Parts: sequence; C-alpha cells; structure tokens
Amino acid sequence: MRAYHAHTAKALDVQVEPGAEFWGWAGRTLGAPARTATGVPAWLRLVSAPEDKASGKLWDGALEAQHAFGDLDGHRPALLAVHDAVDDGIAYRAELSVRVEDPVLSDDPVLQHEAQLPDSWWNDLAGTLEKVAAVDTGRVAVRQQYMERAIPEVVGIPAPAVSCWTTAHADVHWANLTEPLRLLDWEGWGMAPEGFDAATLYAYSLLQPDTAARVRVTFPVLGSPAGLAAEATVCAQLLQTVARGDNLILEGPLRNWAEELRRR
Repeated sequence: MRAYHAHTAKALDVQVEPGAEFWGWAGRTLGAPARTATGVPAWLRLVSAPEDKASGKLWDGALEAQHAFGDLDGHRPALLAVHDAVDDGIAYRAELSVRVEDPVLSDDPVLQHEAQLPDSWWNDLAGTLEKVAAVDTGRVAVRQQYMERAIPEVVGIPAPAVSCWTTAHADVHWANLTEPLRLLDWEGWGMAPEGFDAATLYAYSLLQPDTAARVRVTFPVLGSPAGLAAEATVCAQLLQTVARGDNLILEGPLRNWAEELRRR
C-alpha cells in the first residue's frame, strides 16, 4: 500500500508530507496529507480491493458524491482527482481531495463528551443534510429487505412503513464531522428512510444527553411518525454491531431506545 500510495502521488503530481499516514479498517485504505504542484494543501487517500470487487457502492462513493453534490457550499471536501491502477489482481484507487485542516469533533464515532457547538453549526448541518436529501440517486444505503428482517428480530417491532425515501450521507457520526462544518467520508451514501442521518447522529450521541437532545431539536423528524422507520433501522444496525462486539458502550442506551420505539 505504501508503495502504491507513493506511485499515485507521482502520477497525480503531488508531494506527500512525511510522518502523518492514516490507515483505514483492516488496512484497506491509506491516507496522508499532501500538496499539489502549486502548493495547495490536499489529502491523498488510496483504497485497495481484489480486482473483481473493485466496483459498486463503496468503491465509487467518493467519485459519485463529487458529481452529485460538489462541495456542498464548502461543507464537503471536494474531490480533485482520481487515479486507478491494477497490479497482480489487486485494484487501487487514489482519491485526491481538498484537505480539511480542522480536526474531527471526536476520535471515536461515539461522542465521549458533550458537544459545545454554536447554533450556526447546527443550522449548517441541518441545511447541508436537507440539500443531500433532495438529490436524486440510484444508489441505495438501506434496503427494505434488511429492514423487514432486522427490525423485528433486533428491535422487536414490525418494520415500520417508510413514508418517504430520501438521499442520505448514511454515516453521520462525530468522527466524520468538524467545526466549522465539514462532513467527511462519502463512501456509503444513498437512499434511506427519511431522517436516517439524523437518527444516526442521535444514536452516536446517546451517552451525552444534552447533545442527544439538541440533535432531536435540530431534526424534529425524530420522534415523529415519519421518522420511526429511520430510527428503528439505525437502532437495529447498531444493536447488531454490539452483538458482534463493537460499540459495547452504547448497549444500554440502545436497548432503552429500542424499548421507547416499541412503545410508539
């Protein structure tokens, strides 16, 4: 991965800054700060996959997001260039993006402290997700078949009817957000039940009651009949991660949320 990261830096005519590499899950991705030939700060991310799996939603997410959304009025890091290569059955895609200098709000998706954020930040987030929701796409982030299977099994209620499907970022958590607002990691975006992004952020805020309450105020779809399908879906997804040994710190709050959903 390091060798191909260096190779693609040359192909894209950027200089990688030493000493700051960031590895993704299972070594699938490698990112590092870089500068273009004209000195513009950038971020160079390399993703790898077996050649026969180098396609589909996750592989093309960032590129398709650039086409669909652009930079979302500065709230999404624009994709500047893409470089593809294949070697010995492994496909590599390098994505050069505008660098975000501000740190993410949390090193962990689960918020570990109350978020002290101005009203303007919350308004920007709500406005940005509203713009995302309005975009037409054939991409799918949540499948009806998943909801019909997982929600009864995990949450204990029939899968609620979806009153409206909208486009979602589909991974809105605190490790993908900065202040001023930038929304990172656009691999998995696509259609989901209305309120899915709000429900996701709420789930990752459950340990911090003031922030969780602010999420509900900012996104009134939560707690409404229109938002029930999204809330039940997110609750089921995260309880499944708990069953696999992840997000264990959220187990109690998630089970309380599931109980609340069963009473609605």
